[in-house]
Amino acid sequence: MSLLRRWFDPIRSRWFYQKQSRQAVLPTEQGLSIHLRLDDVYSYLAAQQLTQLDELLSPELKPLTIVISNTSAEPPNQMTVAEWHQYCLNDAKILAKQHRFRYDEEKPEQPTAEALKQAETILRYTPLTGQNFLYLLEDIFHMLWQQQYGKLRTLYVMACQHHKPQSFPERVFSDTPILASYFEFGGRKYHAVDDLLRLTRRLRQQKLLTGTPIFLINHIEWREHLLNDAEELAEIQAMHPELDLYIALEDPISWLLLAYIREELADYYNIQLNVYPLSYRGRDLFDWSLATRLSKRTEVKFTPFCRPTADATLAMAQLFYSVNVDQRIEAMYQILQAVWTDAKDFSYAAHLQQMQYDLGVDQLTDTDVAACLQQNDQACDEKLQPNFPALVLRIDGEEYIFNSLYRVWMIESIFNNVLEQKYKDDNDASFQDAAE
Repeated sequence: MSLLRRWFDPIRSRWFYQKQSRQAVLPTEQGLSIHLRLDDVYSYLAAQQLTQLDELLSPELKPLTIVISNTSAEPPNQMTVAEWHQYCLNDAKILAKQHRFRYDEEKPEQPTAEALKQAETILRYTPLTGQNFLYLLEDIFHMLWQQQYGKLRTLYVMACQHHKPQSFPERVFSDTPILASYFEFGGRKYHAVDDLLRLTRRLRQQKLLTGTPIFLINHIEWREHLLNDAEELAEIQAMHPELDLYIALEDPISWLLLAYIREELADYYNIQLNVYPLSYRGRDLFDWSLATRLSKRTEVKFTPFCRPTADATLAMAQLFYSVNVDQRIEAMYQILQAVWTDAKDFSYAAHLQQMQYDLGVDQLTDTDVAACLQQNDQACDEKLQPNFPALVLRIDGEEYIFNSLYRVWMIESIFNNVLEQKYKDDNDASFQDAAE
């Protein structure tokens, strides 16, 4: 980093966070579209929301454009195709339980190639449009993902015998690879499930919805808690939950989530936090506007001006491993805070020495920090997660693994499920005692 930037970026960072941000009005000329794949389980969940969404769209955004791709993008984070598919099936099960989607929880599996070909033919041939097409689309997804292949073949035969390929501008069949379903509006992409509420907020802000949407009914907003009853809270606290975070130090989302969890969840639920920094991953290709919006919603300060280099992340890790074990969470919080709110560059000796003084570190550790990071990398890779930070929650003898800003709500959801199971077991035991 240049000398000018080292001097100017801290000033620019303070100005950036304090300035009033004005939401831009996104253009509507391209309408609203959703991109799907018939063999993508997230598309299956998203299809269950489309009829309700379409009912609420203003005439300006109708018809909703449906883009169906037959090509999958490469799995993320160097996962194999099989690992990615298994992750998606498990993740969809969690989403379905949380948000009350229809889903085969007993034995979910990818649809067969023959079934996918039949389903695409039905959708290409059907003359149905508007809401009727969306109902058909949802039914087709149910047939594919619940292995109702007899029903699917019947529809396929009828389509081939009675119809020909149709052409509608709002129905597009594409070879463009997509990894998972997403909406597109005004040049921005929104994950079809995780970003659905963010999308509807945007549409409401621009007065593009005719009513109030009710999606993802069990969604937990930032700075809200699922458990507020004092007795229930005490029971969770008494279980001493433990949460491991595997974080990429150059990743702004890792800072935002570590800060949010430390400030909002750790003390509230008596969570013991453990942080495991990872080797430099080059995570610099971010939607920085998304990170900025997330910082506003979580009320965690963030500025995008100082993105740590490989040398800087190694210096940050050396600072982290130089403090006592019981002080490392606070140390990591201060280190990341200095980077992401004050634009400190820890490849610069003066910034490193100042943080060393602030942390009360007399001498930097002579531990092989690079080896420690590689050990953390290996442990993180074994979790088979597609994104960072990777989180491991342990409570009541069980371990739960998830990842990224889109799954932070799982911490409180898991606590709630643990209590529900505990109460059920207690009731069953009481009933058994009474019967005896």
